[in-house]
Amino acid sequence: MTFASLRDLVAGGGVAVLTGAGISTGSGIPDYRGPNGSLRRHTPMTHQQFTRDVHARRRYWARSHLGWRHVAAARPNPGHLALAELEAAGLLAGVVTQNVDGLHRAAGSRRVIDLHGNLARVRCRECGAVSARAELDRRLREANPGFGARISAASPLGAEVNPDGDVSLADRDIAGFVMVGCPDCGGELEPDVVFFGATVPPERLAAAVALVGSARALLVLGSSLAVMSGYRFVLRAGELGIPVGIVNQGPTRGDARADFTLDGQLSAVLPRLSAELLGRAA
Repeated sequence: MTFASLRDLVAGGGVAVLTGAGISTGSGIPDYRGPNGSLRRHTPMTHQQFTRDVHARRRYWARSHLGWRHVAAARPNPGHLALAELEAAGLLAGVVTQNVDGLHRAAGSRRVIDLHGNLARVRCRECGAVSARAELDRRLREANPGFGARISAASPLGAEVNPDGDVSLADRDIAGFVMVGCPDCGGELEPDVVFFGATVPPERLAAAVALVGSARALLVLGSSLAVMSGYRFVLRAGELGIPVGIVNQGPTRGDARADFTLDGQLSAVLPRLSAELLGRAA
């Protein structure tokens, strides 16, 4: 379809936005299922593995300890900034994101529902205390002096970072990694994210469903909708009879249910959209 379909959808206001990894590729964070998606070479950690296998947890924290730095250093790209502008102008009802990178809030978006959590937070599996990932990073650096430097020297990280904020490491590198416990009770820690195979917390899901339910339209950006956590909102929009637009690079699971689809790079499409709707030069 044409760009005009997208412009007309958003111009009417009251649009709920669902974003996936495709909006963050312009910030240097790879996606799972796009043209160069990491699922082609990387199997993400599942909830079952993390909770049942201490070796899997060690592997996750060792890999994530390095990959987190890449995610923490990422900055909002023009696509994120354009969405914040459109929300500030009263055209967007809010954003439901499948991403865990925190870039929508960093860009200035105010009503954001982190459907799958946020890598910037860590939760204790024992007492439930939530703490900052930056503080855990400091503690892991102290417990594993020189770890990052040794791995970086052996294998540069740039092309190895995965969408969930970890990197690929050899078993020999993981074996000596020292994990740390909760600073409050000493219990085991987990990232405050929804692993593959886990369910979205009920209150978070309810908030996202309510946002879509009160919207005039749904706009899907940068998601293949391959998993039900995102696809359910397209189904819900169909039940409500509200229009659905999809902008993504490549086909999605929801294309047949959309009023229009547009194949394009979001860091280029969204700034153009914002410029045209807000009456300024791109």
